[in-house]
Amino acid sequence: MGTDTLRTDAADGAADRRREQRGWYFYDWACSVYSTSVLTVFLGPYLTSVAESAADGDGYVHPLGIPVRAGSFFAYSVSLSVIVAVLVMPLVGAAADRSGRKKPLLAAAAYTGAAATAGMFFLDGDRYLLGGVLLVVANAAQSVAMMLYNSYLPQIAPPEERDAVSSRGWAFGYAAGALVLIANLILYTAHGSFGLSESAAVRICLASAGLWWGAFALIPLRWLRDRRTPAREAAGTGWKQLAATIRDMRRHPLTLAFLLAYLVYNDGIQTVITQASVYGSEELGLGQSTLIVAVLLVQVLAVVGALALGRLARTYGAKRTILGSLVAWTATLAAGYFLPAGAPVWFFVLAAGIGLVLGGSQALSRSLFSQLVPPGKEAEYFSAYELSDRGMSWLGPLLFGLTYQLTGSYRDAIISLVAFFVLGFVLLARVPVRRAIGDAGNPVPERI
Repeated sequence: MGTDTLRTDAADGAADRRREQRGWYFYDWACSVYSTSVLTVFLGPYLTSVAESAADGDGYVHPLGIPVRAGSFFAYSVSLSVIVAVLVMPLVGAAADRSGRKKPLLAAAAYTGAAATAGMFFLDGDRYLLGGVLLVVANAAQSVAMMLYNSYLPQIAPPEERDAVSSRGWAFGYAAGALVLIANLILYTAHGSFGLSESAAVRICLASAGLWWGAFALIPLRWLRDRRTPAREAAGTGWKQLAATIRDMRRHPLTLAFLLAYLVYNDGIQTVITQASVYGSEELGLGQSTLIVAVLLVQVLAVVGALALGRLARTYGAKRTILGSLVAWTATLAAGYFLPAGAPVWFFVLAAGIGLVLGGSQALSRSLFSQLVPPGKEAEYFSAYELSDRGMSWLGPLLFGLTYQLTGSYRDAIISLVAFFVLGFVLLARVPVRRAIGDAGNPVPERI
């Protein structure tokens, strides 16, 4: 009888865990539409056009009295949003760890971001400052929410399930992004049939991402549950916790060396994602429909690329495969510099190249880093990983914006990002990964 009771309890526990996992997947389904439709496709070109309509005769806008070239305003806004996120994340993370109540904080971050995104419906005329503020709020809120969302993974999945659960969440996000982009493409290309202007269609696409985010966030907020954690005496402020983690990481300098390499080349990746649509619209003169199709192509091929690079990693090792992907990134950007204006076919070829290396380079980097983390400190190190990732990802947009500010050329701005991939390649090549895994106290795989 006792055995039957234990089996029933285990079955109930497994069912509860599966329910939480399904809820967890749906947050990626909810928020990924913001990343795809808003940040990658519509907002960059649209906010740039709004800023240009508000610019003076020399092509400058003046937020807070500071002269900024209209074409750089979106990139600078992305940089500012990341800085805000970096300042807020340690405080929210500390509060979540101390209280064990992540769900109210996740709800606050998610609905702040969703509301700011929905508010983009009112971004018309020359309201570029409104667009900048909404972008900063939405992007910072999304970063904070993603940090909280990722921290649920160790709680809802035992180690043997974690890879599969994480991958399903990632797949849910890409599926949602593709689905909504198809709807956006229909609305945008046929906006006249719906009695809408082009501007109104774009604003509806922006706002609908916020409504989607808010509606589907209800599912994880209902199905996930908080775990009470014992109060940590030395928790202190978020910054003190971060400092303690960094002090511990200094005992594993090879892990830190890999993290630095990743932060450099990942900053280049993130900047390409956010600025490619601006490059396509402003420098190459491509229409919004072309950009949407290109991003759809990236969405699909990112999954294919991740699987293909995963197979290559089993043969050649993760480090060599990542290094190869960085060479491919560099070649892709170099090709992008020479793309002829008004030629959508070549832009699609560029998008295909980005898609094939995008998913794989990020997925393999994350899995390789997990082998460099000392046992028992996974959550602590991945928290610093997320924060450091956000902390570096303002440099790429800043360099992109400054290069355009100084040269007036988006081609020069896009080629400037090659520096991140070249430097990242050099830094990663110098890391003795096999020794780093052993120094972290983990078994060294036969091929790495």
